[in-house]
Amino acid sequence: MFSRPPISEKALLILLATVQFTHIMDFMVMMPLGPQLMRELKIGPEQFSGMVAAYTFAAGIVGLLAAPFMDRFDRRKLLLITYVGFILGTLACALVHTAAALTQARIVCGAFGGVSGALIMAIVSDVVPPARRAAGMGIIMTAFSAAAALGVPLGLYLAQKFTWETPFFVVVGIGVVTWIALWWYLPPMRGHLDVSAKLRGEAFWALLRNANAGWALLFIFMLVMGHMIMIPLLSPYLVHNLGLPEEHLSLVYLIGGCLTIFTSPWVGRLADRLGRIQVLGIMIIVAAAVVLTISHAPRLPIAAILTLSGLFFIFASGRFVPAQAIGSLAVPSAQRGAFMSLNTCVRDLGAGVAASLAGFMVTTAPSGELLHFNHIGYFAVAASAFSYWIGTRVRTQDITLPQPIV
Repeated sequence: MFSRPPISEKALLILLATVQFTHIMDFMVMMPLGPQLMRELKIGPEQFSGMVAAYTFAAGIVGLLAAPFMDRFDRRKLLLITYVGFILGTLACALVHTAAALTQARIVCGAFGGVSGALIMAIVSDVVPPARRAAGMGIIMTAFSAAAALGVPLGLYLAQKFTWETPFFVVVGIGVVTWIALWWYLPPMRGHLDVSAKLRGEAFWALLRNANAGWALLFIFMLVMGHMIMIPLLSPYLVHNLGLPEEHLSLVYLIGGCLTIFTSPWVGRLADRLGRIQVLGIMIIVAAAVVLTISHAPRLPIAAILTLSGLFFIFASGRFVPAQAIGSLAVPSAQRGAFMSLNTCVRDLGAGVAASLAGFMVTTAPSGELLHFNHIGYFAVAASAFSYWIGTRVRTQDITLPQPIV
């Protein structure tokens, strides 16, 4: 009989973070490719924002449809299946050559990537006890940092040296190796099934009636809106408005990613020690100052642009470390898979709405500059402040012990 090798909690978190790395690199590499894609596919900012939104809308809709079934199966089996779908969707992105086909491929990536991302968060919430939950989320969040620091600059370099399809081939290669590691090392995750079986499918409907879960989902939705409205058009804005040479875009992600590799786990430990909502408030206040500075800045030297973008990575992205911990503690274990699916759903829908809204708010001047980007900054700050108020109303709880992982 096949005996799966044991894996420690830290090693499991690193493996799951690697899965998230491929998800995030696949999503993030689209943004710095914006100037190149708009030029080569002959599309404007509205169409490009729609292409970005296609991924997030697909993830949100499929996540909503999958939510009632998330807690009825072994999380390991579901993750292996959905991750295969994500890899195939990314391969389709690498094989297409038109804007319409790329949009369709992004829909496939979003549909499977959103569900597998929700499963990762559910597994982390099952395995890591509440006292270390924010620190555990911080390790998963380093996937964002690694994707920004390593994946995106590499993807940009390959896209500029070869074609824009090349970064997607790289993600596929990493994804295949990661899937094999998951199959080999990830143990069965069935600890939630006993409770769910007793409830006989009622956990999901109880979740829908749970006002605390509703506040937690609205909290994530608004926080994502405040973040994602900046992201899709940030690279074109830095290039055309602030004067950053396009060939230096990779430095934005390299520096920001390297910084957050160290700051994300630190923010998680700080949130566990000082309080999640308190640390979230600090991150939101500093991020608001950075966002307003960026969205109102004139043309700047390269060093100033890189400094501002580095601060944006640290504080704007850092908000999600305590936020994910708050959300993961909003429901008991029996509802956690469904909640994380809904959490991913509203997060992706929020990102899609924000990306679409950004495309409508901004227009392109004859010189190539993006007009009205300052309106995006105002909206980002208002949405983030509102999310903090909602977050104060979320009651955290965890009535179950973490699952054994060996």
